[in-house]
Amino acid sequence: MKTKQKIVELGDLVRLRKSWSEKGEKVVFTNGCFDILHLGHVDYLEKAAELGDRLIVAINTDASVKRLKGEERPLNDEYARARLLASLSFVDAVTYFSQDTPLEVITEILPDILVKGSDYLTENIVGSDIVIKNGGVVKTIDLVDGYSTTGLVNKIKKGL
Repeated sequence: MKTKQKIVELGDLVRLRKSWSEKGEKVVFTNGCFDILHLGHVDYLEKAAELGDRLIVAINTDASVKRLKGEERPLNDEYARARLLASLSFVDAVTYFSQDTPLEVITEILPDILVKGSDYLTENIVGSDIVIKNGGVVKTIDLVDGYSTTGLVNKIKKGL
């Protein structure tokens, strides 16, 4: 499948999720800005994908990233970020969300497994209550030390 075909709008994602569910496939969901794809992201996403059969990644739109991270971000626009994520073989679908959280996406697709990094407490993960109420599970994944987009941006700014 071409990477562009993995980038889907919410309505199409709901249909995809339903077809995967009908085949008995477990759907994993995660989200983030993924501004500069790095080893920490790849490790995290690969581990998330291993928890089920299909991995959906929702990314913040450019406007949402600006609100969360400041006017200098994102460094890569939403389409570039989506294409990079879609190029990963273990990512099955990428979608955008413009709100500050992916609550609407989670509510619509009701993943079997909701995943975030271990820097989050399960009870503080947006949508965890909805996923659990629907019979799903919420998991956290340990992050690779020393890898973060903010850390990379700071290194670049210092000229290192």
